[in-house]
Amino acid sequence: MTTTTSRGRRRAPTRIERAAGKAAALQKPRVILALLLLLALTSVMLLDGYLRAEVGGDQRVRTGASSSQVPDDVLDGGPILTFRGGRATTVSVPDKTIALTFDDGPNPTWTPQVLRILREYDVPGTFFLVGSMVSRYPGIVEDMVEQGEEVGIHTFTHVDLSYQSHARVRREMTQTQLALAGAAGITTTLFRAPYSSETDAIDNYSWPVYKELGEDGYTSVFVDTDSDDWKRPGVSKIVEWATPDDGKGASVLFHDAGGERSQTIKALPTYIEKMKAAGYTFTTVSGVLQKQNAAARDATTGTTTGTQGEQPAELPDGAGAVGDRLQAAHREATGVTLYEGKALIAAVTLAEWTVPTLSVGLMVVGVAVMGRFGMMLLLARRHHRQRNRRRFSWGATVTRPVSVIVPAYNEKECIANTLESLARSTHPIEIIVVDDGSTDDTSGIARAAAASLGMTNVRVIRQENAGKPAALNNGVRNAAHDIVVMMDGDTVFEPEAVHQLVQPFANPEVGAVAGNAKVGNRDTVIGAWQHIEYVMGFNLDRRMYDLLRCMPTIPGAIGAFRRDAVLEVGGMSEDTLAEDTDITIAMHRAGWQVVYQEHAKAWTEAPGSLKQLWSQRYRWSYGTMQALWKHRGSLTDRGPSGRFGRVGMPLVVLFQIVTPVFAPLIDVFTVYSMIFIDFQAALLAWLAVLGVQLSCAAYAFRLDREKYRYLLMMPLQQFAYRQMMYLVLIHSCVTALTGGRLRWQKLKRTGEVGTPAGASR
Repeated sequence: MTTTTSRGRRRAPTRIERAAGKAAALQKPRVILALLLLLALTSVMLLDGYLRAEVGGDQRVRTGASSSQVPDDVLDGGPILTFRGGRATTVSVPDKTIALTFDDGPNPTWTPQVLRILREYDVPGTFFLVGSMVSRYPGIVEDMVEQGEEVGIHTFTHVDLSYQSHARVRREMTQTQLALAGAAGITTTLFRAPYSSETDAIDNYSWPVYKELGEDGYTSVFVDTDSDDWKRPGVSKIVEWATPDDGKGASVLFHDAGGERSQTIKALPTYIEKMKAAGYTFTTVSGVLQKQNAAARDATTGTTTGTQGEQPAELPDGAGAVGDRLQAAHREATGVTLYEGKALIAAVTLAEWTVPTLSVGLMVVGVAVMGRFGMMLLLARRHHRQRNRRRFSWGATVTRPVSVIVPAYNEKECIANTLESLARSTHPIEIIVVDDGSTDDTSGIARAAAASLGMTNVRVIRQENAGKPAALNNGVRNAAHDIVVMMDGDTVFEPEAVHQLVQPFANPEVGAVAGNAKVGNRDTVIGAWQHIEYVMGFNLDRRMYDLLRCMPTIPGAIGAFRRDAVLEVGGMSEDTLAEDTDITIAMHRAGWQVVYQEHAKAWTEAPGSLKQLWSQRYRWSYGTMQALWKHRGSLTDRGPSGRFGRVGMPLVVLFQIVTPVFAPLIDVFTVYSMIFIDFQAALLAWLAVLGVQLSCAAYAFRLDREKYRYLLMMPLQQFAYRQMMYLVLIHSCVTALTGGRLRWQKLKRTGEVGTPAGASR
């Protein structure tokens, strides 16, 4: 990068320009990384919510639909529907045979108990599994397959496929197959639709789905004997309803998930013993098909059909043992399917771990945030009463002159208004304008404004561009008085501001004073949001920190220091971007007291665009992290100088870094709860939190005697502004973790904040 001088000659870039260029080049990747982190977290939560669409009672969604398109031999046929050769064929379960089937699993409570019972009684079962449950409990499915049970698909989300699009049907089947591949290394050709019953219930809505799946090689399995155990009618009724009539064979339905299944667990042993005593044998759906195939061949050859344990005439490739015949619908998952399945299980495992962990973390954060609100209100009330008592005094009134330092860089729009406000000061002052290498004739405008106002107490010092800390240090070195007031070049003071600001210096223990900075351009949406933040977030905080004697920041817009104290701690440091926070912590560590003076009011021009706001808050946030890291040694400081490390540092880290990162996730969890859990309860909880915040803001506005109408913008602020501040903080954290550095940045000003008399109230 090169630049051109006023004479047209090219020169090498300065160190600051090189640093700025390097920083700018690094910011975009960091923003992208921050957004990717947010997107990843959101994706994990959406996946978890998708998986937690819990299975309900197994009952029909639709009744009375026409079945005119369904062949009569299907409606009157057996419970197993195949499409071999493209022709619909049904298969009935042989007499004295039961295909024991279970729907809606796996479930970590009930499925293992069902498997234990089947193992004890040496009875096989066919489990129609919900894909989302498979992905959440893969170990149970693996045990199920290893035990010799057969599995089929019951869709991924337990949805009625009759009304779904072709793409949704495919997705439900594919996702479940991937879940089975990841859990047990298999896929399956068996399918049972949620809410299905007997074949005579197939209608014109569901028939196309069965045909489509049949063409894909799926065997659809229905019921001809239903235990109705989901109704929880009692053990005796479940056993009675699951018993076929007159020794007929049946596909019998039980449930191992989808609700409270203790009655099923109690009824199952009784049912198995009863059926065995009646001469019944148990098999899987594949076992039924094997018997049917063997019977067909026997009829062709004139031989007698073998028993369940005998080798059938024809088996799938690789089959041979009884377990293989009973699991003939299984196919080994290989290649891409296997790896995608394992990836799905891994993603679900991550979601299963992440979301509960975040839930616990957010509960802690919620308690901390509510505790902070309570502490702020309590201490702010105490601070207000203490400082506004008639007999309260800092000591003898401070009347001696003070020096006001105005660092300025390209402040042509604002510097005249700033000087005009200082001309109205009721306290004797000298004004030092330090022009930090401005290119817009800021120094000339300042001299002209001082002359036009008849101000003889103004000195303008021009220096090469070196940054705000250097400008402030230059002003401190040239100050003629022992108290220095620091302000921004775009800020206007109320007439009493300087006088009120310096009164705490009557107490010899006070080394610095924070003033009350207010947003002047508050009549826009962005300005109103920042106005709420300044009044509630900054000034309530400062009241609390004042009483706790651990004020973290003297605002750059309005603050005062003992000149000797500033020189004692080495002046304004260029080590961080938050020189105001840096110097404040340094003052604490030097043993000085830092207080808040609510009656010293100044009006500042807040950023007018989202881009400018992002830039400012990014610098503040990152600079605060730099300052905290620089002064991490305060954690071990002893005595009064260690109070900030013992009290202030933990509070700032907790409430300005940790909780702001997690607090906006409350909104994300609110949306999550509205979609996947309970809409009304989640909405009421969010409104309750908003109500608490509104109450705190209203009290803060009352203390500062501000108009309440701006609070109407607060609900919208929670949706938009707070999320932006969250992203800014994530951006800052990423920058800090990657070791990035930024330079002090100049915001674009308009000069719309005039003298205090004209400032927008």
